[in-house]
Amino acid sequence: MQRFRLSDSRRGSVMTWLAAMARNLAIDAVRSRRPEPVGPEDLDAVLDVVGETPEQRALAGEASSRLRAAVAELPREQGRALVLAGTCGLTAQQIADREKIPLGTVKARIRAAMGKLRTTFASPR
Repeated sequence: MQRFRLSDSRRGSVMTWLAAMARNLAIDAVRSRRPEPVGPEDLDAVLDVVGETPEQRALAGEASSRLRAAVAELPREQGRALVLAGTCGLTAQQIADREKIPLGTVKARIRAAMGKLRTTFASPR
């Protein structure tokens, strides 16, 4: 009769198995989430630069408020396309359909907005 061994060096440790299981469950949880689109009327709330309460202002770090300020300074169409793509998780085609504009225009607006943000953050403060 052969005895069952709890630790078989060929199979790895229990901690390795538990870590792999936790990682796989976390990946499954992230993949199962679907972005919730923000309506055009709610876009202004997304672009607010400063929070309403002291707690919100404290939690918004310097980089976060700098990014919000930079997005708020973009032309309205570029900022809107960028926020819909980045924050709301919409594809360029979905934005084009929603805004009733050509796909190339959406892509150009996002590209221009990203270029302006890149320039803003590349320059010293």
